[in-house]
Amino acid sequence: MMRSALLLAAVASASALHLGGSHSVGIPTTKLQAFSKEQLLTRTSLPLKGKDLQAIRGGEAAASPLKLLLLVTGWYAGNYYYNIYNKKATNAIHAHWTVAFTQLVVGVVWSFCMWIPGIRKAPVLSNDEIKSLAPIGLFAACAHGGSVLAMGAGKVSFAQIVKAAEPVFVALLCLFIKPVEIKSPLAYAMLMVIVGGVGLACIKPGEGLKISAEDMGPLAWASFANLAAGLKNKLGKDITHDLKAKADTNNMSAANAYAVVNMLSAAWTLIAVLTQEAATLPDEWKKATAKTPAKTIATNVALSGIFFYLYNELAFMFLSEVGPVTSSVMNTAKRVIVIIGTAIVFGEKMNSNTKLGAAIAVSGVFLYSLAEEWDKQAKKKASQ
Repeated sequence: MMRSALLLAAVASASALHLGGSHSVGIPTTKLQAFSKEQLLTRTSLPLKGKDLQAIRGGEAAASPLKLLLLVTGWYAGNYYYNIYNKKATNAIHAHWTVAFTQLVVGVVWSFCMWIPGIRKAPVLSNDEIKSLAPIGLFAACAHGGSVLAMGAGKVSFAQIVKAAEPVFVALLCLFIKPVEIKSPLAYAMLMVIVGGVGLACIKPGEGLKISAEDMGPLAWASFANLAAGLKNKLGKDITHDLKAKADTNNMSAANAYAVVNMLSAAWTLIAVLTQEAATLPDEWKKATAKTPAKTIATNVALSGIFFYLYNELAFMFLSEVGPVTSSVMNTAKRVIVIIGTAIVFGEKMNSNTKLGAAIAVSGVFLYSLAEEWDKQAKKKASQ
């Protein structure tokens, strides 16, 4: 089963790679030399999305249905198996920041394996561009680390339910961080649905609102991950958009944009490892290997890293090819599959309130996405 999943994800990734034409050999470099007049005009002119530039210059056509099918299948399979192997890894060794860091390192190795032989064009960024991405890498590191710790602290299914509340954090941040974004009343109503669903999942039948010690860890760390993800999305949206708009000169495709952020995230996560776990890591490793073979632990960590990187890269590539409504539908379906699948695999019992709360929260996320898109379309139409 594991080999089949790896093959499926690899095929999806490879199929996407071969639709972009020729690729040059190289690794990420920093431009220190002076730019030509043409390069300066390209880099300082009004940013255009990659697809807009392709349309003007006669670039490649939209993704084929087969490519989209392979991408979404690889995304779903990768996400599902990541959660499985991540939980096995965090169950085996209580050094969860180290597990998170190792997962990111696997992605770094994968990126260089793509760039060095020229399978994919390497990104070319200036010093200032790299600095602009550093805070995004920090928030990505916190989001990933928080997610790993949340799922390692308790039930994966419950952590996933809490993580469904990420839009709530984003919407709140949009009220306090410039540029301030006011959502429509319908969108805010859907956020209340999400909060209500998560709250219901915390209520034990016959006991009222009671967060057990088992659920406290996943609730706290998943909320931390949601906050970090919200900051990453809010503060990094314009930066990554501008960089990807210059893809013709800096090779910042959707896949490479994720790869660069993943590398920065690994660097930030290393700091957490050195400050939080480095001193106790030898003892934790001895305790872990006394119960579980070292090879099994290493395999679970490595596989979780492989699936983590593949599912994120494939998700980036898929979502960059489809519209917002399709994105919302596929994201919603993905979370449902993960919640149900992990609950079955790990025998995590879900009471009636948890099941209903999960359904309400996930549905609220989907409806919120639709409300937000309707609001954007209405504002666009009103401005014309």
